[in-house]
Amino acid sequence: MSNIVMKKVRLNMARDAAHPNGSAHHGYEFVAPLDGDGHIDAATWRDRRADCRVRRFWQGENDEHGHLIHRPGGSWAFTYDAEGEDDVEAGYRFGTHAFKPGEYVSIKDEDGDLYTFQVVTVDPL
Repeated sequence: MSNIVMKKVRLNMARDAAHPNGSAHHGYEFVAPLDGDGHIDAATWRDRRADCRVRRFWQGENDEHGHLIHRPGGSWAFTYDAEGEDDVEAGYRFGTHAFKPGEYVSIKDEDGDLYTFQVVTVDPL
């Protein structure tokens, strides 16, 4: 079994029509327990959920701060609401993605729009 380490992950907007070169001004930084292969470990998350914070940064908007949550059915999301009911942004297949620099992940925002991000850094805390 791989060691589980709390890591800080930075995601920057990948290339799209509005950002042909991607954007370091649109993205997320979050803390999560990752195994040796870069996958989120749900058991460690349960024990350390208060440490699993997220910061959403979006040019022209105030930063939003919240938590990484594990939803019923096993999916992962970011929430900016203390009760975890509103302002949820869903990670697309976060449970199977490896969070390693250069990899791509998708996040569906609260309006239902899907955006792709590139993993830029993964640093131990």
